[in-house]
Amino acid sequence: MTDIEQLAQQLEQHPDYRVLRRLVPGRVFNTPAPGQKLSKGIVLDTETTGFDVANDRVIELGMLAFEFDPVTGVVYRVTDVLDELEDPGFPIPPATTAVHHITDDMVKGLRIDDTRVAEFVKNVDVVIAHNAAFDRPFVEARWPLFEQLNWACSIKDIDWREEGFGSAKLEYLLTTQGYFYEAHRAEADCWALLELLNLVLPQSQQTALLAVLLTLNQPQQKVYAINSPFETKDKLKARNYRWSAELRCWSRVLVSDAEMKQELEWLKHHVYAGRSARVELETSGGKVRYSNRVGHKEVVTL
Repeated sequence: MTDIEQLAQQLEQHPDYRVLRRLVPGRVFNTPAPGQKLSKGIVLDTETTGFDVANDRVIELGMLAFEFDPVTGVVYRVTDVLDELEDPGFPIPPATTAVHHITDDMVKGLRIDDTRVAEFVKNVDVVIAHNAAFDRPFVEARWPLFEQLNWACSIKDIDWREEGFGSAKLEYLLTTQGYFYEAHRAEADCWALLELLNLVLPQSQQTALLAVLLTLNQPQQKVYAINSPFETKDKLKARNYRWSAELRCWSRVLVSDAEMKQELEWLKHHVYAGRSARVELETSGGKVRYSNRVGHKEVVTL
């Protein structure tokens, strides 16, 4: 044991100090039993030139392929790693470079290997991203094959506040486990996410990965508050509705039929003041949710 590690352990014993250790990626998390049936997952992260899928581009793609038990949600080992840069064909905005430190010189003339990406995602059971609603539209625009895969989101598919955490940001969640890492580069964020997925959540006492996997059997539901009165916008915003300028409508994602039923009652009384009104419901399975594609829609009268 090094002198520094001894000092760190001494500090850990004192109630006035917390120690953060650098996250050192390891490919083996657990050892499976002989003949144990395992599934293949991918954790994915991108760095881009901006936030607009129509005009911005992926400039870095990071992916880790890993084996896991689909019943227990235990992570076993990483089987492959991909991290490549790509020239977007135009200058990277300085404000973006300030976040991920990827410069024009670093990506000049480079292109992510499409064949390697296709091989990497073969036979994958789930793709997990920390904020899939950002990453999925970007990778689908660049590689349409991602449209055929089941996706999950480690931000939205886990109730971090219910589990006792004050934030769902990846850096924060890792610090609660005693780790820090160099954030905002694709591969580093992937290693951090996989470490997080192997965490046993304090309240539900299941792995974070299992919590995410369970949502794959629960189609995502979204309610659109069509023609909601302007004066109710603050109520909707406070209830986590988001405004879509394109649709000119407020919407919110819900995770269960029970939540949807409660939400429709809330809309009827607090937004439409008890009057007859129509709202639109959209149901999306794992191959559509968190993408920019549309799921099954129906109109419901309140």
